[in-house]
Amino acid sequence: MVISVHISEIEWSKAFYPPGETTQWTVHITSQVGQPILARLDAHISSLDQPVGDLDQEVTLSGGDQSFLFSWSPPNVSPRGYGVDLRLQTLSGGTLATAASSFDVLERWTQMPRYGFLTDFAPGRSDAGETMTGLTSYHLNALQFYDWMYRHDQFLTPQDPYRDPLGRLLSRTTVDALIAAAHARGIAAMPYTAVYAASLDFYHQHPDWAMLGSDGKALFFGTDFLVYMDPRPDSPWTHYLLGQFDQILEKTAFDGIHLDQYGDPKVAYDAQGKSYPLDTVLAEFINATHEHVAALRPGGAVVFNAVTNWPIQTVAPSAEDIVYIEVWPPYIFYTDLEQLILQGQVLGHGKAVVLAAYIDPSLEHNARLMDAIIFASGGGHIELGEKDGMLSEAYFPKYGVMSSALAETLRVYYDFAVRYQNATGPETQDATRDYQARIEVQGVSTNASKGKDLVLPIVRQSDGYTAVNLVNLLGVPSPEWRAPLPTDPTPLGKTTVTISGVTRPVLQVWMASPDGPDPTLQALPFNQDSGQLSFDIPSLAYWDLILIKWRV
Repeated sequence: MVISVHISEIEWSKAFYPPGETTQWTVHITSQVGQPILARLDAHISSLDQPVGDLDQEVTLSGGDQSFLFSWSPPNVSPRGYGVDLRLQTLSGGTLATAASSFDVLERWTQMPRYGFLTDFAPGRSDAGETMTGLTSYHLNALQFYDWMYRHDQFLTPQDPYRDPLGRLLSRTTVDALIAAAHARGIAAMPYTAVYAASLDFYHQHPDWAMLGSDGKALFFGTDFLVYMDPRPDSPWTHYLLGQFDQILEKTAFDGIHLDQYGDPKVAYDAQGKSYPLDTVLAEFINATHEHVAALRPGGAVVFNAVTNWPIQTVAPSAEDIVYIEVWPPYIFYTDLEQLILQGQVLGHGKAVVLAAYIDPSLEHNARLMDAIIFASGGGHIELGEKDGMLSEAYFPKYGVMSSALAETLRVYYDFAVRYQNATGPETQDATRDYQARIEVQGVSTNASKGKDLVLPIVRQSDGYTAVNLVNLLGVPSPEWRAPLPTDPTPLGKTTVTISGVTRPVLQVWMASPDGPDPTLQALPFNQDSGQLSFDIPSLAYWDLILIKWRV
């Protein structure tokens, strides 16, 4: 007699799968049984509304923890997200347990970046494999190795272990082990670098390489910490730093270069007192870095940090592989998160956008609402790292630690974003401007200019589908994403949604949400008449996805 059965985890072999590669996942089941029983474990695989595969295997539940392996070869199509819905049932058809997960097929991680971080490179660290298993549960497909290096101007050193500029004891052996463990899970490893930062010792050896202010003096970052170097294309510093990048790519297995800047100054001066703008200089530096990465690491990536969205106009269309924006004031509102992503997508000519928007993990409701907006807008969020870490400030080693409840919630959100990426992800097109004024949610505001106490519509367009994302800002006391949100948004019950100006014939309307027990698409009855499409949503907690399929 079965006492209890629980599907405790679905573990993926990779963070994503290249076209042509067989997927593998392990289903972990915990049960308490009076005696062994036979059961059937079914796996239903879907892509949006289309069923694409069904697998099953007969299992014997003998009590305790057991694991069962599945494998499946998806179509050779990319990018494509898939949902996997599991049902464990008795041979007579009675349901014992259910669970859901997702995976995707990508040619490169940059098609749908799920960027995470590592900061602990201490000697003797032996949990690299376990760390990557945990990060793969969120489908993270790239990791920024933050402050892994010996110095900002000398990344590699024969010393091992070595101390970084802030005195942390690090080991190249640990770095290499983490890179190898990441690669075993299909996760890209990206080394942090800074485009113009050098140590005081290096500056004293090369004082004429420095970036100068309007007073003709060298510019410093921090008090006696780092000195800005001149990053113009033909400067000695640029030639030197690109040579350092070559060493990284030749002597490690890193997968490209992650470039940082500090957001200021925006104009610098040469020794003759002539000014030069850094916005174009930084774009040229990105392009030069791309040439070195392409030559030494074919398929590698270049990522650049647009601090406070600067200089997005020049760097987004440059040779960077994704648009990466570190969010600071004046971008303080929830609605700014969406707008930054949309602008980056346009200026980057369709490149995926990742936001570095830091939030303390104690603000669990904020974190959940932020990710709903970011994912619904087709963006990514660098926030998660080793040891249940969440980035709470710009210096990554000072990350916070998520509660088990928040960690589980975000696993579900990342699953949801992967599953429905072909409706809402980076490859889809923004259609919010076309639809926003035409969407009415009965009894509440959808006016994004209010910034709070509204239901925010975010609309994405793909081939044959329109995704209307509804994000709940009702009852949110402040429109600022860093202002503590003490409770969940005010939930909505059954509510009518009306979209005006709909001239195309609708084939079907579905709804799915990461906030309930079942993330699958549920068909909604709808009415289309005189240019209006209307339907009822059963509820709205944080994020509902309404998927409209158009009749051909």
